[in-house]
Amino acid sequence: MSHTAEWTVRLHLFEDDDGATKAQVVLDTGVTRLIGRGTAHCHPADENVPEIGDELAAGRGLQNMAQQLLDIAQRDLDTQG
Repeated sequence: MSHTAEWTVRLHLFEDDDGATKAQVVLDTGVTRLIGRGTAHCHPADENVPEIGDELAAGRGLQNMAQQLLDIAQRDLDTQG
């Protein structure tokens, strides 16, 4: 049995008033919509390089999304058993 699907992922990055970079990852499967979140803070002693904050926040948001997907898959497997 062949199966093809296309999911849409949008990644939003923004910096808040305290200097933290935040990421919001939105996954739309057509059936389910999940939101992953990640945050990065620049240490006061470090040079402020926005690209690094974006990378860290995005990576953490994607990790959060991945964990949600794995948790859902595990629940689905458990209910089939």
